[in-house]
Amino acid sequence: MSGIKSLSVTYDAINETNTFSYGDYISGRVTLEVDKEIKVNSFLIKAKGKASVLWTQQCGQTTIVYHDKETLFKSEHFFIHEKKHKENDGFSLLQDQSEMYSDVVCPGCHVYPFSFQIPQQDMPSSFKGGAGKVVYFLEAKLTRSMRMSTKDKTKFTFLSKTDVHVPDMKESQFGTAGKKLRFLNSGNVSVNVNIDGMKYYPGTELKIMSEIQNNSSCAITPKYCLYQKQSFFAMKSRQVHTKDILKEKGEPIEPSTNLTVSKSLSIPSDAIPSILSNCKVLNVEYRLKVYLDIKYSRNPEIKFPLVIAAAPQNTDGAATSEALERTEPPPPYNAYSLYPTLPNPSGSSWA
Repeated sequence: MSGIKSLSVTYDAINETNTFSYGDYISGRVTLEVDKEIKVNSFLIKAKGKASVLWTQQCGQTTIVYHDKETLFKSEHFFIHEKKHKENDGFSLLQDQSEMYSDVVCPGCHVYPFSFQIPQQDMPSSFKGGAGKVVYFLEAKLTRSMRMSTKDKTKFTFLSKTDVHVPDMKESQFGTAGKKLRFLNSGNVSVNVNIDGMKYYPGTELKIMSEIQNNSSCAITPKYCLYQKQSFFAMKSRQVHTKDILKEKGEPIEPSTNLTVSKSLSIPSDAIPSILSNCKVLNVEYRLKVYLDIKYSRNPEIKFPLVIAAAPQNTDGAATSEALERTEPPPPYNAYSLYPTLPNPSGSSWA
């Protein structure tokens, strides 16, 4: 028998959502149950954040595996430090009486408390995507001579509260699209769209103003899609996945009709903040797609880049009113004589 019946890691929630952010303390305990006396070489608890990506690509008869990873932070605390490696990095935890833990553990259930402070640095939120993920976890590890290590791990959710700064973030965005119909339909359709800015918070309203001209022989329906664009990077290659966050549609617009249509979309309260520059191996961006659904024809569409940021907090931990509510709709489309295209700082198209 190994002598160890169980090893488990638990932590205490600090809020109703059970999330942590930079500067927060995460406290908990490692519970070790043994059924006979054991001698321990080392016993530690580790807090770590890491991002990793993995995907495959078929090239003829060869399968190429793309992978990469990034350590976001790592901190170790030792309950029992291996004697010959006490110079290693890591903080030694003491008992209540400020004494070192004994490396001889008697039969019974033993509880080892711990506490970590999450570093005050810009890190991405916990995330799981099509070809990669960002995970934060606590891991306990106990080693003994001539035996396999005993481990237990539990994940915790990290929510980035770093404010995102993008040029012209508060400026209204404009776009236009049109199409001349052929074959089973005739005439032409066009849409001019205006949205109020680029930066939004989970739970807030995204207001869309559209001028739609249906000079065709068929009815058309305005539709709206908020989606996530996930980019993964490894070995000088990129893999892109998209994920629809929400989809809605408006009322059909009959032939020979011009209408101004107002639409509000609610950003999901569980939408993770954008991951733009604080992770080397993956990005998470958001797009709003507004398009006209036309039967038997390719749909004209407009895409707008969006940034979703974590709601700013007051000193009492509550989200500020700016984040929770946007009361002003975008200005009427005809209030502008020009509709500039939003510049793309990366130089590539908004996919």
